[in-house]
Amino acid sequence: MYQQLIPSNYAEWKYCITVECGIPLTINYIEQRLMELKNIQSTYTQHFIKIYGKQHLENVVAWFKQAKKELNDTR
Repeated sequence: MYQQLIPSNYAEWKYCITVECGIPLTINYIEQRLMELKNIQSTYTQHFIKIYGKQHLENVVAWFKQAKKELNDTR
């Protein structure tokens, strides 16, 4: 399946993370990523914004929250 380099919606992002990158979306992984991405002082987050922009950062944070909700809803 061809995917854009930068996901533009939740389905593309989830496919990229779980299939193309082979990273399981676990609660622990999601919480770690959210903690880092929400820390605007983090060097990683600043670099992310510089490359992808603030809007994409907000999208990714929202997608991680959606993935966490899905996991919590299936428990």
